[in-house]
Amino acid sequence: MSVTGLPFDDFRTLIRGLPGHDVAALAAARSRNKQLTKPEGSLGRLEEIAMWLAAWSGRTPAVTRPLVAIFAGNHGVARNGITPYPPEVTQQMVENFAAGGAAINQICATYDLGLKIFDLALDYPTGDITTEAALSERDCAATMAFGMEAIAGGTDLLCIGEMGIGNTTIAAAINLALYGGEAEDWVGPGTGSHGELLERKIAAVKQAVAFHADHLSDPLEVLRRLGGREIAAMAGAILAARMEKIPVLIDGYVATAAASILKAANPTALDHCLIGHVSGEPGHMLAIEKLGKTPLLALGMRLGEGTGAALAAGIVKAAAACHSGMATFAQAGVTNKS
Repeated sequence: MSVTGLPFDDFRTLIRGLPGHDVAALAAARSRNKQLTKPEGSLGRLEEIAMWLAAWSGRTPAVTRPLVAIFAGNHGVARNGITPYPPEVTQQMVENFAAGGAAINQICATYDLGLKIFDLALDYPTGDITTEAALSERDCAATMAFGMEAIAGGTDLLCIGEMGIGNTTIAAAINLALYGGEAEDWVGPGTGSHGELLERKIAAVKQAVAFHADHLSDPLEVLRRLGGREIAAMAGAILAARMEKIPVLIDGYVATAAASILKAANPTALDHCLIGHVSGEPGHMLAIEKLGKTPLLALGMRLGEGTGAALAAGIVKAAAACHSGMATFAQAGVTNKS
């Protein structure tokens, strides 16, 4: 690993020193869970989610200000003919989000979730990863810092998502660099790459990882060389949430790739995160398994834009409400087990 003394050093220090969970809040939640009017364990993962909320928020489980943060970026690798959609679709979809016309807008309205969209220099695609680094170290670190500002204004549950034509190619390259295997293990259709498009996508991932092979032992180098602005910003948002005691729901294949960078740098970096869903992208479940996580939902979705995490937020809200709103045996006058 090459330590340059440049901006990544600040992030290396931050990642090494991440705070742990709140022991007292978790103990209090476990104690209350035993007193609620139900057999212990009868709500299954809802109970686990409530305990997770307590541990990583440091308070009684509650979700009152949930936020979906979507980060949008464009990628130089898209010029290799790997996707049926041109890069300008990224900007057009950002405008659609702003106008309330996308799927994520409907889900946020249904579950009463806040929504923020971050346009990350869409007129300036990253470098083509098959022949150059996506970002300089300085630009990558600055974009991570920008992502950390996503939680400004306050939230108690952060859902991260993305938009970016070509970014499933980026996610596949990151996974291949981190976990090995074959490019074919990680490359899927994305927004509809089939036939020759899919073959070019596989070739691009192979070429990119081979080109940068001498620099991929450092996860932050993987990020800047193979990633993109939305990937870097999501990684920053996850880190900021950890520092501010905000539990995180991670969306699909691309958001999971951003999270995987952090896990590679510190095995505990994602303890405050859950995976919202497993997408229809073939490599996503494999990536989730590498993280040691179990997704909350499996609906065959592969849209991105935070949709799976937003749907999962409804489950997390229900888990918090059950824990905090249910009566105890004593309050309800119900006989507890002997």
